[in-house]
Amino acid sequence: MSAIVSHINGNDSYLGIELGSTRIKATLIDGDGHVLASGGHGWENNYVDGNWTYDLEDVWKGIQSAYRDLMAVVVETYGDRLASFGAIGISGMMHGYLVFDKEDQLLVPFRTWRNNLQGEAAQQLTNLLSYPIPQRWSVAHLYQSVLNEEDHVKDIAFQTTLAGYVHWRLTGEKVLGIGEASGMFPIDLKTKSFNKSMINQVDQLLKNKDFPWQLAHVLPKVLVAGSEAGRLTAQGAKLLDPTGTLKAGLPLCPPEGDAGTGMVATNSIAKRTGNVSAGTSIFGMVVLENDLKAVHPEIDQVTTPEGNLVAMAHANNCTSDLNAWVGLLGEAAQAMGARFDTNTLYQTLYSKSLEGDKDAGGVLAYGYLSGEHITGFEEGRPLLVRGPQASFNLANFMRANLFSALGALKIGFDLLLHEEGVELESLLGHGGFFKTEGVGQRYLSAAIGVPVSVMATAGEGGPWGMAILAAYSRRSQEESLKDYLEKVIFKTHKMTTIEATPEEVAGCQGFMDSYRAGLAIEQAALDHYKTF
Repeated sequence: MSAIVSHINGNDSYLGIELGSTRIKATLIDGDGHVLASGGHGWENNYVDGNWTYDLEDVWKGIQSAYRDLMAVVVETYGDRLASFGAIGISGMMHGYLVFDKEDQLLVPFRTWRNNLQGEAAQQLTNLLSYPIPQRWSVAHLYQSVLNEEDHVKDIAFQTTLAGYVHWRLTGEKVLGIGEASGMFPIDLKTKSFNKSMINQVDQLLKNKDFPWQLAHVLPKVLVAGSEAGRLTAQGAKLLDPTGTLKAGLPLCPPEGDAGTGMVATNSIAKRTGNVSAGTSIFGMVVLENDLKAVHPEIDQVTTPEGNLVAMAHANNCTSDLNAWVGLLGEAAQAMGARFDTNTLYQTLYSKSLEGDKDAGGVLAYGYLSGEHITGFEEGRPLLVRGPQASFNLANFMRANLFSALGALKIGFDLLLHEEGVELESLLGHGGFFKTEGVGQRYLSAAIGVPVSVMATAGEGGPWGMAILAAYSRRSQEESLKDYLEKVIFKTHKMTTIEATPEEVAGCQGFMDSYRAGLAIEQAALDHYKTF
């Protein structure tokens, strides 16, 4: 304890904050990556005027709540509230649309990655640049606003992401880490910045619009991991800690996206390594040795926090509908007098699924709470489908919903591994989907067909990865991030590895065959069942 207090008092503590889809989390670590304290705050997106959004006031309320929660743990554990850190890092959900005018006023409500209304823009930009531009990407949001002839576009002075926005308000610096930036606009891997020739192509596309701005002027500056990205201003310190205890002047590392922090948190930044982050959404990433042979709308090409090329299969839907079913079953159990905590509920139901048929017994599910670009849906309708001869029991019900959470991701990975021939030596899982030991991990192995490992730190996730990037920014730049992770952070970390049996792989493939064939059912639901 005395050693830890010494670390904290000596500014050898590093704060990572990540704004996820349902939780804002804050994690404090020492320079070796050991977690000293954590805090969190729950929040939810809202569907307003046809767009998924978060109010920016809720951003700050949530950050302050998570920070306050963290400090309560620090005071209880170590005896005093902290006034400074060695460095701070901000992470958030990637992509989306946050645009401001020259007076720094938000022009339209924040449009998140979850919106699937940018299909026309994404297709046109992909064709123009001969580079995959998914609907989630910030430039697709921007160009769709142009195509829609939205009045605010002419007034844009700055465009950023959620992490970039928070970092900007804390430091005054309009910058992004390269991994986060790679989800806004394509990156030039040689210059480690936005691709200038592609920016010129987009500017030519917009030339006849007579906007008073060019794309390069409204995008943030790109920085690689290890850079100092600004200092906490007095106003920023008050935003983070309204009590006034936190000192201004503390360094911040480049803000990163949840993809980048996931790579760091699983030590998956070396070539031929990959990781899957599974929560509200799900995305899998493989660090590439070579460029992909073809342009695939289903696959993003992003980068590691150091700027190496990564192929990412991203699905909008993972556990949201699954969580709703778990909540419903828990409500039924409580109505009958059962008493249990949430962890026990999830562990019981997830583990029960292992007793099901290998292919889920003819039960089919689509957890499409929102649209799903990999399978071509702008909106979603959660569905549960079964034939009269299906083996409908609790185990198969849970297994079908867990398989469905991986469905769109598997389609993307099949393309990478089978069509593109990408080599994958290791795959690590992290996020809430893997919290119940041996369940989500086994199903991911069955879906992808490779062994899947989960580290003891899998539950720490993005904010831990962001805190590690903050710690790395204060070390000598002669040490690569890869070496820092291997020699310091993961030197003693243990992991468990599961490889699905051939029968489990075949069973999952049987489910997926039905999943692909049944997409017409999802389309019919979308066509004929309108929400009110």
